[in-house]
Amino acid sequence: GYLVQAGGTHLLLDLGIGTLGALQRHLDPFRVDALALSHLHPDHCADVSALYVHLRYHPRPPSGRTPLPVHAPEGAADRFAAAYAPDAAERAVTDLSDVFAFRPHAATTRVGDVVLRTAPVDHPCAAFALRVEHGGRSLVYSGDTGPSTGLVELARGADVLLCEATWPHHADAPPGVHLSGTQAGEHATAAGVGVLLLTHVPPWFDATDLLAEARAAFDGPVEVVVADGRYAVPA
Repeated sequence: GYLVQAGGTHLLLDLGIGTLGALQRHLDPFRVDALALSHLHPDHCADVSALYVHLRYHPRPPSGRTPLPVHAPEGAADRFAAAYAPDAAERAVTDLSDVFAFRPHAATTRVGDVVLRTAPVDHPCAAFALRVEHGGRSLVYSGDTGPSTGLVELARGADVLLCEATWPHHADAPPGVHLSGTQAGEHATAAGVGVLLLTHVPPWFDATDLLAEARAAFDGPVEVVVADGRYAVPA
């Protein structure tokens, strides 16, 4: 998960396993203005249930609290109700709308001080890349995707591309799932971005190998993001 801060807006991009705890080291969850989910696989959204509990049952919520906008693929409300309620009886009476306002992804949406743009990408489930714009600067997050012209077009001219690099490059990789370090670099080059940040690197691969792949395919600055890291979008 990633916290984007721009102007007076706090926007979350994905909320996977363990990220609510990490968020609280940086921001009170009640100060989040919106959540945007790239897709509904649990490693990108499992802590939505934990966020629901925090916002719904906190003994001292801020006055005037309204449901948190959640920009997500179709079916998100049912997905999270099922994740929260363990059996059919509880599911029948579970309604998350007092805490979350689910909104299917639109091509362009204003979220506070930022503009959120989306594009479908190539993954086994419905998945979207996300572009955040503010004050002439832009950040694009790939979410999970295989090679994708949609990602390249959305990232065209972006200042920063936060891009998945899940495995080393190999010719027999399954299509439409993830990118290699080489492919992340190729997408950054094709889109003409300023900076490439690699993410979604699993612990069973060496991040330095994926970093070397990306640097061989992209001439600009490249680094691998780390937990609790802070990254500025250059002007």
